This record gives sequence, C-alpha cells and structure tokens, in this order.
Amino acid sequence: MPTSLRNCPAPAKLNLFLHVVGRRPDGYHLLQTAFQLIDHGDLLHFSLRDDDHIVRTTELAGVPAESDLIVRAARLLQAAATAKFPGKAFGADIAIDKRLPMGGGLGGGSSDAATTLMALDHLWQTGLTRQELMDLGLQLGADVPFFIFGRNAFAEGIGERMQAIDTPPTWFVVIEPGVSVPTARIFSSPELTRDSKPVKITDFSRAIAGYGKNDLQVVACKLFPPIAEAIEWLGRYGDARMTGSGACVFCGFAQEGKADEALESVPAHWKAWKAKALARHPLADLQKS
Repeated sequence: MPTSLRNCPAPAKLNLFLHVVGRRPDGYHLLQTAFQLIDHGDLLHFSLRDDDHIVRTTELAGVPAESDLIVRAARLLQAAATAKFPGKAFGADIAIDKRLPMGGGLGGGSSDAATTLMALDHLWQTGLTRQELMDLGLQLGADVPFFIFGRNAFAEGIGERMQAIDTPPTWFVVIEPGVSVPTARIFSSPELTRDSKPVKITDFSRAIAGYGKNDLQVVACKLFPPIAEAIEWLGRYGDARMTGSGACVFCGFAQEGKADEALESVPAHWKAWKAKALARHPLADLQKS
C-alpha cells in the first residue's frame, strides 16, 4: 500500500458559459454552465502519518490552515473513514504548490479540495465510490463535485447535477487581470440577471464555441474595471469572456499557434498563460465508479 502521493494535479476549470436561471428559496442561485478542465493548476503532495493529525505543511498567505478547503476536505474524509473503520488512525501531511490565483474564477480551492478527497481516499483505502466522494465534496462547495466527477460537464442546479460532455481540442489563453473577486459580492448584486432562459444540453452541444454568455460578467466588469479591460483586449483575438464569478478572462483557439500569437502580445502588466483542454481529470482513475 502506498504511503505517499506526490505531484497530484488540481487542474483549473473554465466556465464555457454560465447562465443564472433562477434562485432557490434558501438564496442559492440556480445555474446552467459548461465546465471545461484545463491542464494548468496546483500540485498537491500527500504523505501518511502514524497519528490522526491533518497537517498542511505549506504556508499560504491569507489562508489559515483551519479555513483552507484542503484541510477541511481531509477532515471530512477522515470522519467518514473513522466511522467506517473505528479505531484506525487516519492522518496526513499535505503540501501544495499554489499556481492558481485566489478569486480568479478558476475553481482553485474547489479543485484542491477534490484532489485531496481523491488522493486521501486512495491512500487511506477508504473504498468510497466516486458518488460518495462527490456527496462529501458538495458539503465544501458547489464546484467540488465537478472535479471528482472527472469529466467535462454540462451542469445544472447549483452545479451539482452533471452530464458528461465531449469538447473539441482547444488551447486557451487565460489572463489574470490582477484583482481578486469575492463570489458573494457578485451574486448579491441587485444588477445581476437571474432569469436567463433555461437551455438544453443539445443546444450547447450543437454550438460549443462561443455559446451563450456569462451572466456574472456584466456585474464583475462594473465592480472591477480591470476585468473589462482584459476582455476588451483579448477580444481582439476571438470570443473573450470571464470564467466563473471572475476575475480571470479566457479565449479559446482551435490552433495552438494562434494561441501563442495572442499570448506573446499580452501587455506586460497582466499575468497570462496558455493551457490545453483536458478530456478527463488526471486522477479520475483513482476512483471507484
């Protein structure tokens, strides 16, 4: 049985479109979106301990360990494992190479939590199914189940109802506009459109490139002008839009060379990078179906 897992990817996601179609009585917004995995993200490293301590060995500025989704995910799985195997100690040291920006709309924290659940489930030999891990992940955030799902997905509800989709080979240029967007601030805005007409997965599948829009983008651009500036600049090369609740902006290219041309021209005051579309999560094979 392995005692450690190194270099576990926590890939970013892009929302190819994001519509707000309603609101539940509890205040949660009802969404429709297409999640796209990309080959750029954080890396996590896990080592088993002989005790039941969960220790994040990496310092993250502004993120206390107790509130980090990585630690919370590990403890959630630890509780499930302890209930299943009473008397057995489940502990781990966890390190992270953080590459994704916070407040970027790329799902970084959610992806870190999902990778933690998948990796520790494997190391601790808990035997949970993919659906059981997704149910745990939903307790941490609406995007976490998607990363455990392991495929690009058309998602509805608060993001937890998913159908696998196939997306074309695409290279993305992503710009970080240099601002961090609090998700709650976007969703609480009175200017947010909350009544987009629901669509069907077949509507999206017939016209993936440039389909729909991001209903959160208008609000985010008004509150954070650098997002609008990045969209305007990247829009010279194609259909540029914001992912999630922001702040990152992306544009897809069918040819890698075209993506390289755009990337080389990005103004120096923005951080930008290129990523390739993934068809599956790199850790998908760790999970039981």
